[in-house]
Amino acid sequence: MLDFVIIGGGVAGLSAAAALAPGARVLVLEAEETLGYHASGRSAALYEADYGAPATVALARASEAGLRAQGVLSPRGLMLVGKADEARDFAREAEALCLSPLTPAEAIARVPILNPATLAFAAATETAQDIDTDRLMQGYARAIRAAGGVIRTAAPVTAIVRDGKGWRVTAGGIEVAAARLVNAAGAWADRIAVMAGLPPIGIQPLRRSIAQLPAPPGLAVMGWPMIFAVAERWYLKPQAGKLLVSPGEEDPAEPHDAWADDMVLAEGLARYEEMVTAPVTRVETSWAGLRSFAPDRALVLGPDPLVPEFLWCAGQGGQGFLSAPAAAAVLAETAGGPPSGQPDSVLRALSPARFR
Repeated sequence: MLDFVIIGGGVAGLSAAAALAPGARVLVLEAEETLGYHASGRSAALYEADYGAPATVALARASEAGLRAQGVLSPRGLMLVGKADEARDFAREAEALCLSPLTPAEAIARVPILNPATLAFAAATETAQDIDTDRLMQGYARAIRAAGGVIRTAAPVTAIVRDGKGWRVTAGGIEVAAARLVNAAGAWADRIAVMAGLPPIGIQPLRRSIAQLPAPPGLAVMGWPMIFAVAERWYLKPQAGKLLVSPGEEDPAEPHDAWADDMVLAEGLARYEEMVTAPVTRVETSWAGLRSFAPDRALVLGPDPLVPEFLWCAGQGGQGFLSAPAAAAVLAETAGGPPSGQPDSVLRALSPARFR
């Protein structure tokens, strides 16, 4: 019998499995043929430690050393921009993100396509960093295998049965037995819970779309920071010499292989165009992912109080990469591993018990 079966091969499941694998028999089950196919593979990941719920911020701050040790961080920077009628919201968001003020002229000097006719406020930080998402996931996969763990792809879970010894999970046409089950199924987390006989927590997938645009002619964009509009009405991230622009939507969706909504994308690009001087003449490609949140928008980590052999690793809400090392350490602690270093107040804020 296995010690742990982890359902989900995105960054949540891989980081959890890597933390649990030393000294334990671990199996990761991923429904798709490739790891990180859904939300993890579609993330414009940025390490910005002050972004999110307080418990998520605590995990993000504690994760920087681990991310740096794995060599997945590189300089990017973050800029917040606002219009004249957004003064109050801009000030609140800039303070929450610990940003330093810039004059519009200073912001335009850094990002020449910003529109001086609409840009009224700007603030920035140099602490935000890009995360090499593929390198991070592959590093976790290597760590799992080096510790004797197994990863199976193309193995969708079709049945979960609890018996006196633990769990019997049918996936990819075979049945495996494990003492404990880790639910790292992302948008499908509540469905896995119901399949296992537990009530759902209320993990809600929210669709977010991205369009890839060519760089404006004659401009090198890779040194630009990531740019957020107030209230995330759009954001821009340079990547591989292109511009990724998102409408920043959070539209509730059922778990599925998400795609971009053309109308939502068009509306978001129109908001983006209002703040820049470079018109959108061509969308090279577009996609969407599902960012899944618990009702209070904090991660859900640890044993379910109704069935402690069922552990949650869910509700990352687009912040799975920046919090992965510390989140995995918390999960391992709740499974009897070494202390994560997080205070009791953070552990309580992350525990599934808050919903039970």
